[in-house]
Amino acid sequence: MTHVLVTGATGYVGGRLVPALLEEGHTVRCVTRDVGRLRDVPWRTRVEVVKGDVVNFDDVLRALDGVEVAYYLVHSLATGRDFEARDRKAATTFAAAASAARVQRIVYLGGLSPRDTALSPHLRSRTEVGEVFLAGDVPTVVLCAAVILGSGSASFEMLRSLTERLPAMVTPRWVRNRIQPIAIRDVIRYLASWASLPVEVNRSFDIGGPEVLTYIEMMQRYARVAGLRRRLIIPVPVLSPSLSSHWVNFVTPVPSAIARPLVESLRYEVICGEHDIAQWVADPPEGLTGFDQAVQFVLARAAESVVPTRWSNATWPSTPSDPLPSDPDWSGGSFYIDDRTAHVNASTQDLWRVIEGIGGEHGWYSWSFAWALRGWLDRLFGGAGLRRGRRDPAHLYVGEALDFWRVEEITVGQLLRLRAEMKLPGTAWLELSVGEDESGTFYHQRALFQPRGLGGHAYWRIIAPFHGIVFGGMVRNIVRAAE
Repeated sequence: MTHVLVTGATGYVGGRLVPALLEEGHTVRCVTRDVGRLRDVPWRTRVEVVKGDVVNFDDVLRALDGVEVAYYLVHSLATGRDFEARDRKAATTFAAAASAARVQRIVYLGGLSPRDTALSPHLRSRTEVGEVFLAGDVPTVVLCAAVILGSGSASFEMLRSLTERLPAMVTPRWVRNRIQPIAIRDVIRYLASWASLPVEVNRSFDIGGPEVLTYIEMMQRYARVAGLRRRLIIPVPVLSPSLSSHWVNFVTPVPSAIARPLVESLRYEVICGEHDIAQWVADPPEGLTGFDQAVQFVLARAAESVVPTRWSNATWPSTPSDPLPSDPDWSGGSFYIDDRTAHVNASTQDLWRVIEGIGGEHGWYSWSFAWALRGWLDRLFGGAGLRRGRRDPAHLYVGEALDFWRVEEITVGQLLRLRAEMKLPGTAWLELSVGEDESGTFYHQRALFQPRGLGGHAYWRIIAPFHGIVFGGMVRNIVRAAE
């Protein structure tokens, strides 16, 4: 068992690394500027969370007290004039504090970059941070990765959104550059392994998946795995990184401030120059995760068995690819959400009784004709419609059918999450939950939709005008039934 500190636990990689370390029996402390951001993660009660800023020596020294291995997973994606200086200062401060605290090893996840080439500011800064640690007193392992394949990864979200939303596109010429992507599950395995390996290693390692692909090939492969038509992609030489980042910002959910450094990094061919890490962390018997398999992990939302995969924790911790609470708001592809809350003059028990009894003979507490019409249309296109009803009039369990929904998550007295099994150009969920605040009992309802392709986006926009009737009516009538 190793005492570990994780910086960046509120981020994409850190949020997956922490549970992996816990599963291996290590004790974990997380340092963050805002401890509230880790309040609802599934592993919160199993870790120690301390408040601190990596640019503050005293904060870092306190956080490193008693720590053997420290993971440095913070890096700015900003493009301001001073972001390189801030990253340099943070790394220098962390290295000095780690030396003072007698930490045995630092593990840093950097970026894979070409040798002997003028780098973009983003890649240059990531390389410099690694050099700061390697030159310090504490032995350091620097893992250098290119595109990380997993929901929530900024580079993958950009790839996914471009492919799903644009059947035809004019692209910058860098889409012909070769890249060696790596699945997030392999990144996490590499990172977690260094919590218990020999401390004398002080060097960088290139890490990548088993395939070298162009960006065009990755988009076409994604389209094939996702069941989309082959994309028409026309590279042109006129799109600068600035224009490209605005284009990415317009088409995808990735903010332009993040898109810009990503686009600049994609101008280079990034291929592993060595695979020396296998001397310390052997490849799994089945081999590293290929591109198609990594995409399948991301897209998987249901299993063929009776009890379906839960979208909130389907891949945690064994295949950490789906969005987690620690991911940025734009992760997980595009999500449309209808969110409504109302206070109830009833007990939480009475409200829960109405929620758990929804569907079947009780109906959906809103415009009955609209629900019936949706069921008829679903059956017309080969779906289950509303004919499945419900097994029991009062109680539900995870995995059972409920009209054209499947019970995906149920926390008795608190939460009911349903996954749609109707024919849709995307994936939909309906969450009904009970809570209490200073005003008493409240009912919280969320309808979530993750579109697939342009048809999915058009579908949501077409039905959006009816949400007030359907979802608003549900809130009003569920509250009325509980009271």
